[in-house]
Amino acid sequence: MTRHFVPFAAALLAGALAATPVLAEDDAAARDQRWTELRQDVFGDRAVEQSKDVVTLDAPVRAEDAALVPMAIKTADPASIKGLTLIIDENPGPVAARVTFGPAGDAGLLKLRTRVNTYTNVHAVAETTDGKLFDAVRFVKASGGCSAPAGSSDQEAMKGMGEMRLKVRDEITPGKSAQATLMIRHPNFNGMQMDQVKRTYTPARYIKEIKVSYNDKDVFTLVSDISLSTDPVIEFGFKPEAKGQIKVAATDTEGSHWEKTFDVPTQSN
Repeated sequence: MTRHFVPFAAALLAGALAATPVLAEDDAAARDQRWTELRQDVFGDRAVEQSKDVVTLDAPVRAEDAALVPMAIKTADPASIKGLTLIIDENPGPVAARVTFGPAGDAGLLKLRTRVNTYTNVHAVAETTDGKLFDAVRFVKASGGCSAPAGSSDQEAMKGMGEMRLKVRDEITPGKSAQATLMIRHPNFNGMQMDQVKRTYTPARYIKEIKVSYNDKDVFTLVSDISLSTDPVIEFGFKPEAKGQIKVAATDTEGSHWEKTFDVPTQSN
């Protein structure tokens, strides 16, 4: 694990971020240098090619809420995609999510809600089944998303932790991919948030892994860091059969583990 993925001590980090100026929108050289460093850290010496023909990233130019910034990653040929990596360059923990798709998964569309701490480039990197990497990039204007409180108090934010809901958006047709939305209750404390009652920094505790399967076939595994939003919402594609079950398992950094199984077809659970 490199220095880019380890949250600093909360007080020192918050102070440092407060003292750091927002990256200038026109400072392309600085953004390019940051990406060069991150690309090396995450992918080593592997080539990463920009290509709108393979992957696209939809993100707001200016975030309405920096703690709930929607990201939508689309791929042109889902069957050729092995995995996706979402990187928010200027976040303290830049790698927001690493997603690996299984045989029951569909990489055509993946949506996440994220925290964005300052003006930054955001990269969505797709890995194809033959090992090639393709990148889509968007510039997002946001501020303070990583230090935004998860609730009125830590106790309030932790109520119902681990509860899950699943909604299948599309009508189930065997052989045709469908989209589902998964919601998980979890504060995703990242070590930078202040308890609004006690006025002390809350220790980091966030979801580190989510596994989704359909009829015992892997849909996707998502490994996350501190940049996913409170109460994560993930929209994903899967390949349904006439009838089946989606199983979700989530684990956080404190070792807590939650599982729930949903019957499919269904419109809401």
